[in-house]
Amino acid sequence: MAVGRGVRDLIGPLLVVNLVEYVIVLGLAGWSIDKYIDGEQNHPHLGGNPSTSFMLVFALLAGVVGVCSLLSGLIHLRAWRSDSLASAASLSALSWVITAIAFGFVCKEIILGGHRGKRLKTLETFIVILLLSQFLYVLVLHAGTFNSRYGPCYGSYGNDHGGNIATSSENQKTDNSAAI
Repeated sequence: MAVGRGVRDLIGPLLVVNLVEYVIVLGLAGWSIDKYIDGEQNHPHLGGNPSTSFMLVFALLAGVVGVCSLLSGLIHLRAWRSDSLASAASLSALSWVITAIAFGFVCKEIILGGHRGKRLKTLETFIVILLLSQFLYVLVLHAGTFNSRYGPCYGSYGNDHGGNIATSSENQKTDNSAAI
């Protein structure tokens, strides 16, 4: 079995599932915030309470950053190198944090109560699911940063990196001739 092959087989389907979930969150949050801006809070599929506007904004932000994170993850899956791992891991952590903030507003919205329409409840459900699946994606990616068994570990550069750069342990050419 090749190095990191087990995790690589797990990341592919996880990327696809998370990408579909984030696109659904973008669609639901975009529709809901459009209705909310138009003043249609009493729409049968929307409803809400004072925390709804904050939740919608952070859900939309989490969706955009999440899609960007997963596109970076797809590039990493294709390249499977430590330099692509760095960008994918950092963006995945950032998108998980923003999704966690949206989850906090979902919890606040549920606690405050009031009428919440079907689409708003669906959006809340997808945010909860995304929080867990994105956390799994973050864990799988960061496993590759610490151990080469799980992915392209940092410091696993081959001979194609660095070119012919002289390091401190190599002999340096010096010119001792004095020009007069």
